[in-house]
Amino acid sequence: MADIIDLPYQTAQYRADKRRYLLDKILRFFIQHVLLIIFGIIFMLPFLWMVSSSLKQDTEIFDLPVSLIPASFDFGNYIEALDAIDFWRYTVNSLFYTTVATIGAVISNTFIAYGFARIKWPGRNIVFFLVLATMMLPFQVRMIPLFILFSKIGWLNTFLPLIIPPFLGNAFYIFLMRQFMMTIPSELDDAARIDGCTELGIFWRIVVPLMKPAIITIAIFEMVYAWNDFLGPLIYMRDASNYTLSIGLQLYFTQHGAEWALLMAAATMFTLPMIIIFFFAQRTFIEGISLTGIKG
Repeated sequence: MADIIDLPYQTAQYRADKRRYLLDKILRFFIQHVLLIIFGIIFMLPFLWMVSSSLKQDTEIFDLPVSLIPASFDFGNYIEALDAIDFWRYTVNSLFYTTVATIGAVISNTFIAYGFARIKWPGRNIVFFLVLATMMLPFQVRMIPLFILFSKIGWLNTFLPLIIPPFLGNAFYIFLMRQFMMTIPSELDDAARIDGCTELGIFWRIVVPLMKPAIITIAIFEMVYAWNDFLGPLIYMRDASNYTLSIGLQLYFTQHGAEWALLMAAATMFTLPMIIIFFFAQRTFIEGISLTGIKG
């Protein structure tokens, strides 16, 4: 009888708690998204300023008060920027360097990571530790020895010093791929071996299809690095016909430093391809990053 009498009170208390929980959830959701929007706008401001300046006249860029919306949209800046430097040749060079380096990075690091993650052999962990230790050596330390090496074998003023090293592995990429591979159940490998599948068959038919997020993550990392690489082409290239867009932008700045609107237009065209690629691949990219540390 007492339980029946207390039922309305319990129901009212439950409803009140439920309303309070929903209000707290909505408030947290609102605060989180407001903060994300604010930080997103802050991080986007440099890009928005670059795009806005590319559509202005030089005198309007430095007007006060500052305005992100141009008084008149001058799309002619993009046409003039294309004519100011050999933009299309530099674009083709950058695309060639980025494409080949990305293919090399994906192929080499996937194979190497498979050896560290799925195949048991003596000294595996020690060798993996030594591979990770190479991450402590920045490019500036290896720059002179590599230049001497490539000079001795006649690779200077070619793309070989830029596109061959990605085929030899990268410690950071190997680490990401290995960590992702270790999240794949080893029982799948055992079942495939029982069915007579070779090690290469296990790699190609089982591991690679499950590695799509990590492979896309590595590809995006390498594409962004190769596309933005300035120091590598600057060191190894001597002929202007082999310059990439990063070198072309610096050359343009040297020759037309005062023409800020044209420089911003050229920089916008240089930046847009990577933004578009990341926009379409961001879901898989984030998935590949988030799953690399689940199992170590």
